[in-house]
Amino acid sequence: QVQTVESGGGLVHPGGSLRLSCTPSGFIFSNYWMYWVRQAPGKGLEWISWINLDGSETKYRESVKGRFTISRDNTKNTLYLQMNLLSAEDTALYYCLRDRTPRLRGGFDWHSRGQGTQVTVSS
Repeated sequence: QVQTVESGGGLVHPGGSLRLSCTPSGFIFSNYWMYWVRQAPGKGLEWISWINLDGSETKYRESVKGRFTISRDNTKNTLYLQMNLLSAEDTALYYCLRDRTPRLRGGFDWHSRGQGTQVTVSS
């Protein structure tokens, strides 16, 4: 059974930092491109970043570029999202997702999400 467990969220002041982690199970982690997405209250799902199989290639949405860093450790089966210079606009429930297709970038699989981890940026 495919499962992801996200952690590391919390309440942080504007300008602060958080590091999210995701530990998937039920599939071979190193065989999948991985994604972080988020959903703010009352808003739709928003893609944040993806990373390729070995971590050598990454991409970010414009609004987080230069502030967020996605990374992975295939030896620990863990995906990370380092978030710096957080603002209120970053408040959301954050999910990690795997790709729909092994070894290819075909888009995230929404069904692979876990419970998510809440990030709240507030003074």
